[in-house]
Amino acid sequence: MSPAAALDIDTAARLRVAIGRLSRRLRTTAAGSAAGLTPTRISVLLTVVREGPIRLSALAESESLNPTMLSRIIADLVDAGLLARTSDDSDRRAAWVAATQDGRGLAQRMRRERTDAVNEALEGLAPADRRLLEKALPALEELAEQLKDRRP
Repeated sequence: MSPAAALDIDTAARLRVAIGRLSRRLRTTAAGSAAGLTPTRISVLLTVVREGPIRLSALAESESLNPTMLSRIIADLVDAGLLARTSDDSDRRAAWVAATQDGRGLAQRMRRERTDAVNEALEGLAPADRRLLEKALPALEELAEQLKDRRP
């Protein structure tokens, strides 16, 4: 292995670890915990809010969940008044889910908590480090796009 390849592997590993830590630390929110939501339920709710009404099959694929597990999660979120489930008029075997007003409100509170947590952490960094992160954002956004369609 060339030194450049070893550096790339080390950089990729360090970036993966940093992103994983950030994700875990931002995953839980007071609003989500108060609502009794697990990280998976939070992820499903946020996806439905972001994507708008979505077919269950597309949601299962997006969240990498099997249909049985997703069905249980959707039932819990419907029972909590956060999602509404409807049948597809053109295909009775298919179903759609959409966020309710309560679901959209909870999602907004969770996003705000996460943004506030990042902002507070950024304030603890040196100005030069904040500028480096700001400059890295386009590359990180592109990296996220490159990884979006990759499945394990």
